[in-house]
Amino acid sequence: MSDERPAWARRIAAEREARQWTQAEAVAALRAHSPKRLPDGSSMIRQWKRWESGEVTPSEFYQPIIAATFGTVTHAIFPVPVRRDGNAEIIAASGMETMEILSRMQASDVDNATLDALRITADRLCSEYPYMPSDQLALEGRQWLKRVAGLQSQRLTLAQHREVLTISSWLALLVGCVEYDMGNRAAAETTRRAVLSLANEADNTEVAGWAHEMRAWFALTTGDYHGILAAAQAGTEVAPNHGVAVQLAAHEAKGWARVGDRRKTEVALDRGRKLLEGMPYPENLDHHFVVDPAKFDFYAMDCYRLLGEDAMAETLANEVIRVGTDFDGAEKSPMRMAEARVTLGVVAARQGDLEQAVDYGEWALKGDRQSLPSLLLVSRELAAIVNRDFAGETTGRGYLEHLNALSRTK
Repeated sequence: MSDERPAWARRIAAEREARQWTQAEAVAALRAHSPKRLPDGSSMIRQWKRWESGEVTPSEFYQPIIAATFGTVTHAIFPVPVRRDGNAEIIAASGMETMEILSRMQASDVDNATLDALRITADRLCSEYPYMPSDQLALEGRQWLKRVAGLQSQRLTLAQHREVLTISSWLALLVGCVEYDMGNRAAAETTRRAVLSLANEADNTEVAGWAHEMRAWFALTTGDYHGILAAAQAGTEVAPNHGVAVQLAAHEAKGWARVGDRRKTEVALDRGRKLLEGMPYPENLDHHFVVDPAKFDFYAMDCYRLLGEDAMAETLANEVIRVGTDFDGAEKSPMRMAEARVTLGVVAARQGDLEQAVDYGEWALKGDRQSLPSLLLVSRELAAIVNRDFAGETTGRGYLEHLNALSRTK
């Protein structure tokens, strides 16, 4: 029988059950996170029951308290629907199709409408990161980067020059990420350094912060945990009030989780959660360089899996998959969903269910859109359990051979 409750009601119940709390214990935790005294007696327990049943939607007062109780942000549980059409925005902002943009770039003077259209084009490409094939996205990103860089030879005002540098740095940032996804570390690092130089010249602290975030990501996937902390600190100092600071806190948390320091993991996660909770809801959730509430669940999932909190990791993995699946079954966030499936595989393996563990692990490896360093990092966690506990099983050996074959392509 299908559960017809709203997604937020199912999430509240699942979060409570993952912590093995009674509803009375959940209300007690809610009180501890409330900025002011809540109603006494059994009325709050009745209210909680109505929330879990989906009968009543929590008010704007209660929503952030519920989120804080479960260590996440408001809009991860209570999302705001947003729909955007990148191509339509280009035309709406500038009145230009792509060919007209290209022709106007050849003019000796570049007008602000052309720059607006280029900025939105860069935004559209960054929004296609989750699902566009890596080689195609890298090609398009480099082509547009070359076109925008060519504007430097045109007559530009100081403000226009800075805008060209900024657009170039966003495009280069995207290209660098895709290069690393494809396993080309040397090219990605060269591109990252160029991004940092462009960002500094444009005086754009947000892009500079993301250049440091790339360094933290590289360090995470290569096991350089001191490098994670150094990059996180540098990026946070440069861009403390931008969304990248949330992602840097998440990288730090992932690093601490991988060395088994639970307290520092939770401190870093909570710092990121508080930063994100205080930021406006993003206009474009698809943009790769936007930290949205669902991304925070993804970060926490990784940490809880590493800390052995299987019930909480499983709950968040299921949520990542639910949010990443469109109404028609298409995967909006295939890379996040792949890591969520590995998480479910790790939980299954720890529970002794090899067949389910390998099913999830193989499913994760089959995606067309992959970030190889990140996928291999988490897949090796599953492989370690399979190798330790099920090395004699044919099913386990098959998965390990598939993973090793993928590793050799990196």
